[in-house]
Amino acid sequence: MQPIPDFDPGKLAKSLLRRSRQGALATLMAGSGDPYCSLVNLASHPDGSPILLISGLAVHTRNILADSRVSLMLDERAAGDPLEGARIMLSGRAEPAGAEKDLLQRRYLNAHPSAEGFVSFKDFSFFRIRPTGTHLVAGFGRIVDLKPEQFLTDLGGAEDLLAAEEGAVEHMNADHREAMNLYATRLLGAAGGDWRCTGCDPEGLDMQDGQTALRLDFPERVTDGTALRKMLVRLAGQARSKID
Repeated sequence: MQPIPDFDPGKLAKSLLRRSRQGALATLMAGSGDPYCSLVNLASHPDGSPILLISGLAVHTRNILADSRVSLMLDERAAGDPLEGARIMLSGRAEPAGAEKDLLQRRYLNAHPSAEGFVSFKDFSFFRIRPTGTHLVAGFGRIVDLKPEQFLTDLGGAEDLLAAEEGAVEHMNADHREAMNLYATRLLGAAGGDWRCTGCDPEGLDMQDGQTALRLDFPERVTDGTALRKMLVRLAGQARSKID
């Protein structure tokens, strides 16, 4: 089915990847190859790909170590009939963190602070799902298959921004919680709350209040710390101008 003109499937898929904190993970049973599905918590890599923290004692982890092919279903968790909300079925391979462990751990703990209590347990490990594609369902006439380049964020040329991200997140949460609340309430239409920054990338800012996550898209791409600072100041000004 082809998307209708006012529908941007890539943007919706990106939003679901950034805002989802739980998903249904499908793996293949070691030995038999039978399908196995489990509920997992997740966060997102700067490019939007899912991050998992899973125990070696779990069936799904043993399955992944035997066959890394996985599928992950994410949905909007909208009120009412869940089949009327958007969802994606992402396919790919789950890979151990390797050299990215510190990055995956930081971003995961930003999204799930309660995991701090067991992240150091020897049986827990970080994995990143490397997508090979996704199937988006968002209503009648809105069923689209997408390639990774259509729903992941291009990190090319953004090395300076990625290096500055950790400090930027800490700075926003320590000194600019008012601005975070303005972004959420005035720019995204959310209720006031204890909004904090969980990550940023060339295309936007991720924020969270409890388990409710929001995505603030930038009007244009940013690739370094200076451009990020200017963008956040600009968006704060826009948010303040909307105050009645």
